[in-house]
Amino acid sequence: MSSVARIEAWPVNVPLEATYLMAPGVYPGMSRTVVRVTTADGVVGLGETPSVADAELLAGELGVALVGRDTAALREELGLAAEPAARRPGAAVVTRGAAGGVEIALWDIAAREAGVPLCRLLGEVVREEIPFTEYFAPRPGREESPAAVADYCARMIAEHGSPAFEGKVGVWAPEQDLELVRLVREAIGPNRPLRLDANMGWSLETARTMLAALAEYDIASLEEPVASFAELAELRRTSAIPFSSHTPDLAKAAALGVPDALVLGLGACGGVTGTLRFAERCAAAGVAFWFYSGDLGITTAAQLHLTAVAPSLHRPSQSLLRWTADDVTAEGVRAPSRGVLGVPEGPGLGVTLDERALARCVERYAREGEYNLYTAPPLPRY
Repeated sequence: MSSVARIEAWPVNVPLEATYLMAPGVYPGMSRTVVRVTTADGVVGLGETPSVADAELLAGELGVALVGRDTAALREELGLAAEPAARRPGAAVVTRGAAGGVEIALWDIAAREAGVPLCRLLGEVVREEIPFTEYFAPRPGREESPAAVADYCARMIAEHGSPAFEGKVGVWAPEQDLELVRLVREAIGPNRPLRLDANMGWSLETARTMLAALAEYDIASLEEPVASFAELAELRRTSAIPFSSHTPDLAKAAALGVPDALVLGLGACGGVTGTLRFAERCAAAGVAFWFYSGDLGITTAAQLHLTAVAPSLHRPSQSLLRWTADDVTAEGVRAPSRGVLGVPEGPGLGVTLDERALARCVERYAREGEYNLYTAPPLPRY
């Protein structure tokens, strides 16, 4: 039996190699909270949350209240947290709070104490190669035109054997978006899955027009062409293109038949246990599930272990890993090859904290402040 001796948390900034554009604004990188839990026996577990505000909470009353608790009992308690909230603020991805980062760290501790990779504690391993899509988007100073984006996709196939692609629309005017999709489809060929993400950037009328025009390009999924499930249901009347969303309203999705997939992270579901439970509920309801992009190496490792044991998580998840310019782990950023990553083989999550890298990312947050993804400036909503 082990107990929690110390909980530490730090707000960090990890930039991308270049800012990319999306309908609500810009995405320069990730602001996250890194969590370290140490037991009375000196075993260390790592966690991560999607909000830098969680660092202050864990340094205060919340963290103090968890110190001294039995690690197994606390992990079970945190895993019983409520389902992810069905609402979310505008285009922002839903998050759940600081306790999820502790829950991930406690799972890391349990697997380290057992001397096995986390996936071995979670269940039967059903896959050892975890699929991801290759990402594309307009990037100032990099890919500034539809043709440049398509050239980038062709290069990813040549250099990395990328088998599936996902990227942003809703940034440019509709006619440019259609040119983008046409050129990307030509660049990647007819057989590679192509997903699009509009980030709620289209009006219902524009979305209707765009869906009709996109039908010839064999779109595997379109994420959030409009803002609400009700509008998605309207679009389904005239289009068979599958839809996905970051809004975790599973009951409404099952009732309306849209979206076809929910795209979340561990932060939305409260950690490891909640994510596995929600993925199982999605599968039972006939709604697909995959992970969104934009986590650091700690959560990415947890995601790999979860995907290894959950039969329903066979679809490629989103990935910004190739664009991520830093990380807090000693293992560093791992980008997919041939569209897959292997599950970490070491005990626990299979990653360790790099103190110098952590200090660098903490200092970057202190210097730059939290990355605000939706202010610079809002793009037109067509």
